[in-house]
Amino acid sequence: MTSSFAPNRSRLPYLLAFALLLGLHFYVRPLVFESPAAPDFLLVAALFYAMQTGPGAGALAGFAVGLVQDALVPAHFGAAMLAHALVGALAAWGRAVFFAENAIVTAGFMAAGVIIRDLIMLLAGGGAGGAPGGFLGGTLPQAVTTGVAAAFVTVLFRRWFAVRLDQ
Repeated sequence: MTSSFAPNRSRLPYLLAFALLLGLHFYVRPLVFESPAAPDFLLVAALFYAMQTGPGAGALAGFAVGLVQDALVPAHFGAAMLAHALVGALAAWGRAVFFAENAIVTAGFMAAGVIIRDLIMLLAGGGAGGAPGGFLGGTLPQAVTTGVAAAFVTVLFRRWFAVRLDQ
């Protein structure tokens, strides 16, 4: 089985962006955003990785992010792991179906990822994961802010990710 990376492309830019997004999530987000609508940088990191690898690696990245979230909020342990793993696999599959090397399309992918994740968590764990304000009060605004954050990351790291913004 072959990787979806071109032979001359490295995973290093994605790992560096992943580390940066982890820092944003744990250090900047609590200082700047005090709302349930705060962007989910961990989901952005996992979905960027998933969109550049494959369904297996995407599910594994989502599982890892879900494990971190479940460890921080263990009320319904396992629901976040399941939801993030499924969203990671779906993002990798969706990348194969749609042309996701565009900032607007990537923002839509991320927003859809937040909505799908929270729906799965609502069904599996009895509550929306990243949205304490409920689905309409927390999930939809968080989907928008996460999509906007992902668009900024796509634009800022377009050379690292080889994104063509003119298409």
